[in-house]
Amino acid sequence: MASTLKSLRALSAPSRLRLLALLNESELTVRELTEITKMRQSGISMHLGQMQEAGLVESSRDGKNAYYRVARDNGTDNNRLVELAAAGAVEIPEHASDCVNLKRILERRENQDLVYFNHVAGRFDSVYGPGRSWQAFGQLLLRLVPEIAVADLGSGEGLLSELLARKCKRVIAVDNSEKIVKFGQAKAGRNGLDNLEFRLGDLQHPPIDDALVDLAILSQALHHAEEPAQAIAGAFRILKPGGQLMILDLVAHKFEQARELFGDRWLGFAESELHCWLESAGFGAVDISVVSREEEEPHFETLLASATRPA
Repeated sequence: MASTLKSLRALSAPSRLRLLALLNESELTVRELTEITKMRQSGISMHLGQMQEAGLVESSRDGKNAYYRVARDNGTDNNRLVELAAAGAVEIPEHASDCVNLKRILERRENQDLVYFNHVAGRFDSVYGPGRSWQAFGQLLLRLVPEIAVADLGSGEGLLSELLARKCKRVIAVDNSEKIVKFGQAKAGRNGLDNLEFRLGDLQHPPIDDALVDLAILSQALHHAEEPAQAIAGAFRILKPGGQLMILDLVAHKFEQARELFGDRWLGFAESELHCWLESAGFGAVDISVVSREEEEPHFETLLASATRPA
């Protein structure tokens, strides 16, 4: 009876119900649980310790990582408690986003190239090397871009569009500012970029024919959209079957001044929210990762999302 009471006490907090429901689906590290739930790492470790003491959770090591899971062979009573906890977690508001984020994490595990890239990116600025810069790497990678048709949605003055136009077959830059569109088109003309065209329009309904481009880009533009989900649906419409959408934007934050300082409509996006919008629009092969974090306050984080229109 004492162990049953201890288990019940361990399940008395909604946060622990969330964690146990996730561990009931898969083995996970503290770092993965932090990314899934957005809870503090120290809090997660405390909750796991309490559930481990109650015999509900156990862990094992694989190299430097400790993986947590629902305890195996923990008795009929505890098995029933785990089932009740998983059922109760469904009623917690964060459960839906936990499920979406769990799916992302498990898919990422299968993509070792992405894991390696994140590892390399984290080391990039740690050691100085003459001439070693992201700008140089960017120019190198630009040479690898195939000759495709690209839509740069919410392009602004078109810095990215100009770079892509030097390699791509065709680039269509869309912005809702008539002044910026005129400026960008004039600059493209001066630089001899005949394959770069600026068009006036909004993100929700880009003025581009259906199934016209191979790649659509929303680079730090989606948080300016009135209806982000509609903007994603608009990108789906203009992509050819098999075409790809790439989104760079801010992770959800609480820096309210961004609305006034930068004209942001949205204070970034949760990865789970973005994932749902992409799938609802019809995209497949969705992948979302946080790719940078600013050192200065308010420590904006940037996510990179990619998705494909089924062929």
